[in-house]
Amino acid sequence: MKRTLLFLMAIIAMSIQINAVTHIYRGRSTYTSDIIATWDGRHLYRGNSTYSSDILYTWDGKYLYSGRSTYSSDIIATWDGKYMYDGRSTYSSDIVCTWDGKHVYGGRSTYSSDILYTITNNHIYRGRSTYTSDILYTTNGHIPVPVLLTVM
Repeated sequence: MKRTLLFLMAIIAMSIQINAVTHIYRGRSTYTSDIIATWDGRHLYRGNSTYSSDILYTWDGKYLYSGRSTYSSDIIATWDGKYMYDGRSTYSSDIVCTWDGKHVYGGRSTYSSDILYTITNNHIYRGRSTYTSDILYTTNGHIPVPVLLTVM
C-alpha cells in the first residue's frame, strides 16, 4: 500500500511539472490579458497559447530555433552560458549580447554603459535600472535568458 501511494504521488508530481507553463507579461502586470508569450520548457508560444501552430521558438539548451523546427538551417542563435551568438556561429565577431548573471550587455561588452537589460526577481528592466517604472516584462517563473531575449 505504501509503495502504491508513493508511486501515485510521484506520477502526480511529474504530471504537474510537465503541465507547468511560465508566462511573460507586459510590464508589471500578471493579468491574463497581458500575457505576451508562454513557455513550456522547450517552446515559446505566442500569447497565452500552447498550440503547436503558435510556437515562435524552440530551445534545446544550446540552440534557439525558429518555430517548432530543430533543423540546423533554422538556428537563429547559439548560447554558451555567457554569450549569445547570431545563428550557429561561435565567432566573437558574431556575439549579439553578453550575460553576467544579472545584466544583458550589447555585443561582447561588459561596460555598465552597454547594459541593455537587467533581469532579476522575475522582472526584466530597461537598462541598468531596477525601478518599477522601468519594468518591461514580468515572468511567473524561470525562462532561459536566450528565450527571454527573443521577446525583447
